[in-house]
Amino acid sequence: MALELRPNCEYCDRDLPADSPEARICSYECTFCASCVEGFDNVCPNCGGGFEPRPIRPQREWRPGLSLAKRPASTKRHRMRYQRQEVEELSRLVRDLPPPTR
Repeated sequence: MALELRPNCEYCDRDLPADSPEARICSYECTFCASCVEGFDNVCPNCGGGFEPRPIRPQREWRPGLSLAKRPASTKRHRMRYQRQEVEELSRLVRDLPPPTR
């Protein structure tokens, strides 16, 4: 199964096209821009996990059926359901724990 490649930051709603080096995701594919992630202390506000840069899907079809054209990015925008205070509270609870031990 391919990554969904969500089109926006779930916090500030910044556009994050499929080829954006600014996109960050957690293991549940929650998607945020690099600027917002800096303010989250590497704590996903949705699940408490850590973030990694989102991989870039190849534009060109190097292998049959495997490219952005054949497996396009999602167009469904997502918004975070938590308020800033709730995000800060979760971050305080888990930011000092390395993501593998959360």
